[in-house]
Amino acid sequence: MTPSPLHEQHAKLGASFAEITGWTMPTQYGDIAAEHRAVRQAVGITDLSHRGRLRVTGDDRTKWLQSIISNDILPLAGGRGVYSSLLTHKGKMLTYFRLYALPDALLVEDAGDIGDTTLQALRKFLLYGTKAKMESLRDSWGLLLVSGPKAIDLLRQGLGVDTGTPAPTSCLPQTVDGLSMIILRTEETGEIDLELLVPNEHLGTIWDRLWQAGQPMGLRAFGTAAHEALRIEAGLPRAGAELTEEIVPPEANLEGKAFSLSKGCYPGQEVVARMDTYGNVRRRLVGLRVESDALPVKGAKLFSGDREVGWVSSAVRSPSVNHPIALGFPLRDFSSPGTALTIEVEGAKVPATVTALPFSTKI
Repeated sequence: MTPSPLHEQHAKLGASFAEITGWTMPTQYGDIAAEHRAVRQAVGITDLSHRGRLRVTGDDRTKWLQSIISNDILPLAGGRGVYSSLLTHKGKMLTYFRLYALPDALLVEDAGDIGDTTLQALRKFLLYGTKAKMESLRDSWGLLLVSGPKAIDLLRQGLGVDTGTPAPTSCLPQTVDGLSMIILRTEETGEIDLELLVPNEHLGTIWDRLWQAGQPMGLRAFGTAAHEALRIEAGLPRAGAELTEEIVPPEANLEGKAFSLSKGCYPGQEVVARMDTYGNVRRRLVGLRVESDALPVKGAKLFSGDREVGWVSSAVRSPSVNHPIALGFPLRDFSSPGTALTIEVEGAKVPATVTALPFSTKI
């Protein structure tokens, strides 16, 4: 397994580790609730260096990607970005990512933990003679996520960078004391989420500066366990969990966000457009309040009475309310807030209620 460039820093903080897409990454630092609370109330920092990310260069880079991905990138000016996906010809989601326009390249960053899936999927469409080149940054650039109400203040005090409040999916190339980095505005926790893409040789320096500056603010490192709870509370689908080849984008509430109905043809476009025209989305991503202490597993079946109507995609005990919550995909007729369902957990059916997203932290 590949260790993060920050493995020693995580170990010194008492991290527990697990394998994620072939990398050894921190799951927690001993107090998941405190990690979660820091992000909701102050600021937290986590290591996303295992995430897939690519740089696409060459004269045909925009034209090539425009022809195969689901969103319209022709209008993107430098420093702006969009969410997008790559679909099968049946409209199913192969991968889901954020794409940013840099002056000399396009930056693609996975919105989920899916390893090299995006690289391998895009490579199949890179035909001989196309003037575009893909370079994986996964082994050469680290990725930090700074999240919380004080995230902007932390970057200002720790790095001397004043981002203001960056627009959603924007990217800001920066130089800090001669060190190059790219600051990305993302969606990961429902708070202010800023990612720092930093060459590996400088990643430890940036971490240490942020850590020192953040202590008076209540900064805590948070691992994948707290990150997942924050994401689910925010109702944010991710690749590999909600967004898989079982799902088409409208079923995951991605209208107006991750696909275009007007840009022209791309794989799966006809399926997505037909759903919009006829309103025949079969199922919908919803929140589920589990009316029990039982925690469903991924794939747990949803029922209305004796009828199977869907499945759970992610579940967690929410530290905000100390109660299990989940994301799932019931059939459209069972997706309205307040709908009573049951979830199969260890052979028993436990009650659950469909809840609007994002979850209120005062459920």
